[in-house]
Amino acid sequence: MILRPLPLAALLLPIALAAPALAESRSERRAAQMSAWVEAGDPQDCIQLNRIRETRVLSDQVIDFIMDNGQLFRNTLPAKCPQLGFQESFGYQTSINQLCNVDIITVIIPGIGPNTGASCGLGRFTPMKPASTAGRG
Repeated sequence: MILRPLPLAALLLPIALAAPALAESRSERRAAQMSAWVEAGDPQDCIQLNRIRETRVLSDQVIDFIMDNGQLFRNTLPAKCPQLGFQESFGYQTSINQLCNVDIITVIIPGIGPNTGASCGLGRFTPMKPASTAGRG
């Protein structure tokens, strides 16, 4: 029996068919994360760097910062930051132990070497709480 390699199109077809489903599930997941939280207080200018446990990029304009105590701060950038929502990673530099609304983030593009994308300004940090507790005092 002779084995012949499959044409490239045959190898890429399953990926092409799965891409819309992956994109849809990603956008559905992000929409659910955004609607699961509501504002819980006045926005603030800065958050403490050493208290950030995790970040979640929800779109080209929205990043959630989860603190070490579980509190969530949502940052809505003043303008869309190209590729932020797709890459879901960013970096920043600051000389103090705070990340503030005057700071700039830079999209990180994975690959060989230090690849960076757009640099964008942050907005204010809005404390959020789960929508399920919104009606409670």
